[in-house]
Amino acid sequence: MSLPPGPGRVHDDGVSASRTVTVVVFDGLQLLDLAGPVEVFDTANQVAGEALYDVSVASVSGQPVRSSSQIEVGADRDLAAVARATEALDTLLVVGGSGTRALMQDDVFLADLRAMAGRARRVTSVCTGALVIGSAGLLDGYRATTHWAWCDLLAERVGVEVLPDQIYVHDRDRWTSAGVTAGIDLALALVDADHGPELAHQVAGWLVVFARRPGGQAQFSAALRAQAARSPAVAEVQRWLTDHLDHDLTVERLAERAAMSPRSFARSFRAETGTTPAAHVEELRVEAARRLLETTDLTVGAIARHVGLRHPETLHRAFLRQAGTTPARYRQHFAHRSA
Repeated sequence: MSLPPGPGRVHDDGVSASRTVTVVVFDGLQLLDLAGPVEVFDTANQVAGEALYDVSVASVSGQPVRSSSQIEVGADRDLAAVARATEALDTLLVVGGSGTRALMQDDVFLADLRAMAGRARRVTSVCTGALVIGSAGLLDGYRATTHWAWCDLLAERVGVEVLPDQIYVHDRDRWTSAGVTAGIDLALALVDADHGPELAHQVAGWLVVFARRPGGQAQFSAALRAQAARSPAVAEVQRWLTDHLDHDLTVERLAERAAMSPRSFARSFRAETGTTPAAHVEELRVEAARRLLETTDLTVGAIARHVGLRHPETLHRAFLRQAGTTPARYRQHFAHRSA
């Protein structure tokens, strides 16, 4: 689909702004880790009406690679040749996928990656690509994230502070993102940083995605973080909760719904989900409040009532426990604003 041309964007000195993006691929890559960011950069070029981004794909020996879904991907650069070259790189992007396991032990590959990173303005990764750049020592002293299932493995690297709930993490010249589709969020954030929020919102609109996804500060929802209950009665209550946050959700009321005694319900809920009913309800309510703070102009008091916390002071205390900040400060940083 062709997009209508937008205004060209130039540096202050009048020279056209074109940033190189070198994407590192390998056998076993996750295809969406590559396709998502590349489509963001290509759409930015089309919307702007000029080549803001010059994307190239580098692999070992410049050979085609095969994704984990068995789709062959061509490459136009030899990874070792890029590592030996002297030209400056703007953005180095390492994708993820099942093939990262082997790369984490490949000393030659990691050395080439370090050489490229030394000439790059910023080093970025999608999904388990963070494990690769972490194995190369490129995340030492940085905060980072990766797919939620591999955060513990990344945290084993000395000197890396892992933020497991983040969609992406920007720490100085390092940008890392969570699993798979989070690469789109990361690439949109890079466009925003390079060319401003208006272009990022236009690109997101053409791709029919959120410029900053609602609830986008968490990799996965509270409903998914809790283990699924095994018993039908507790599982039904667990499913029912997310759509009834404004109800009376005391243990006594939830136990009535499950046709159990409060003591038996509380014991079963914790054993089956890994958390207490009260803690789970509070997490669900704060998550719902986050979405409303991001996407509406409702007052904090109105949001507190909407999610069943009744009073703004109660929401304030719950927010501090769950998010480490206040509702007002959260809205200031994460509210969606029109382009």
